[in-house]
Amino acid sequence: MNYWLMKSEPDAFSIDDLAQRPDQTEHWDGVRNYQARNMMRDAMTPGDQVFFYHSNCAVPGIVGIAEVAREAYPDFTAFDPDSQYFDAKSNVAQPTWFMVDVRFVRKLTRTLTLQELKAKPELADLALVRRGNRLSIMPVSAGQWAFVLSLE
Repeated sequence: MNYWLMKSEPDAFSIDDLAQRPDQTEHWDGVRNYQARNMMRDAMTPGDQVFFYHSNCAVPGIVGIAEVAREAYPDFTAFDPDSQYFDAKSNVAQPTWFMVDVRFVRKLTRTLTLQELKAKPELADLALVRRGNRLSIMPVSAGQWAFVLSLE
């Protein structure tokens, strides 16, 4: 099993939105970074655990847990000219962009804020807290996963 952190702006799609979806499952669309795409396409498998992170908000932080429910498949929003994620260079025969489905597991008992996570020396190697890392999807080690959960 792998562990991940996936960022979403709560005004666009929050942990509560995921919990309210049919089967508490939704596709994770709109990723337009090659490194993040490659992680979804090549490394994520059903059952992998995900920290759901609210970004670009008053108090950014880890707010819940989800799991990968479906392996990567072409991101159909790239083919839709009416979508904000449309990519004219992507095509159905050779898609550029991929997405996975994620399923709600639970909300954390409290938000584990970015400020709090940055203050923990045990998380110094966590991609989220390293300077300059702005990826929307990043790997989390098993040790980091366990430590973060111990903070809850």
